[in-house]
Amino acid sequence: MEMAYTELLKQLKKGQIPRISLLFGTEPYFIQNLKDLFYKKVITDPENMITYDLQETPIQEVIADAQTYPFFGGDKLIFAYHPTFLKANPDKLPFEHKLEVLQEYLDSPATYTTLVFIAPYEKIDQRKKIAKAFKKQAVVVECNQVKAYELDKWIRTIAAQMKIAIEPEAMTILENELSTNLQLVESELNKLELYVGEGGTVTGEIAEQLISHSVSGTALRMVDAVMNRDLYHAIAIVKDLEKTKEEPIAMVGLLAFQFRMILRVKLLKEKGYGQSQIQKIIGAHPYVIKMAWNREKQFSIRNLHRIMNHLATVDGVLKQGKMEKGIAFELLVHDLITAS
Repeated sequence: MEMAYTELLKQLKKGQIPRISLLFGTEPYFIQNLKDLFYKKVITDPENMITYDLQETPIQEVIADAQTYPFFGGDKLIFAYHPTFLKANPDKLPFEHKLEVLQEYLDSPATYTTLVFIAPYEKIDQRKKIAKAFKKQAVVVECNQVKAYELDKWIRTIAAQMKIAIEPEAMTILENELSTNLQLVESELNKLELYVGEGGTVTGEIAEQLISHSVSGTALRMVDAVMNRDLYHAIAIVKDLEKTKEEPIAMVGLLAFQFRMILRVKLLKEKGYGQSQIQKIIGAHPYVIKMAWNREKQFSIRNLHRIMNHLATVDGVLKQGKMEKGIAFELLVHDLITAS
């Protein structure tokens, strides 16, 4: 049966262990968490945990192992990676997977073995007979990356697990800077948890100091600096960019994207469209629309047009090499703030 990640997580924590599971998707955070729980709940002797790569081992050998009673007592846990036979275009291998053997095992699994298939693919071919058999006889969990608009929820979920609180200003910084790669989110929150301690609170200042800044997140921070007419903060961001050797041309492009989105959202908002309607019209991620929706009230349409024209002019100057890039970008930032 198909099951959500969180549902399987709850079942495993309660000790309800499916005999056969299929975890597919490209989000390592979900897969690793489930693997850790399977190990914790199933294994009493480390010798009873076995890993196979199905690009190197035929499925019939894995099934033979699954049907062999564990020598060390307790239950056996088998992780079988890369079931390429579930892909729309399976990889060519020097051996044959006898899927009829797997089909028979799905119908009647060993009571002393927990078999977990791990398919690091975004999709599996649901039309295949063996894929349908998995859905009928096993637990199938999609472990793909979360959507941008879900990032806020997952940051809060992981922070709650670490028993730390996040202030609204810090949450905005985290949303701006972190991607939907939850392993990266967990890594950055671990850094914050070590700093504030269990039960501590992450403030905006702490997040600003400790979070590894992304280029797109830096563009959002620059928009905020312009919005708040904070020249000191804006110049600090420019200096950070110089240290990381980011290309000013790329940064101008990212700023243009952010301000263009703010302008489009503002124009549609003034026509009476709601946030969800605007998202459908523009076709951007809901999170992108949300950020533009929150920022647009700080700018007039006239000012946004002026900013866009200024960015286009500086983009031309940089591409034509008429001025040293770093100086041109710093002057741009100064002009955007002082003339806002």
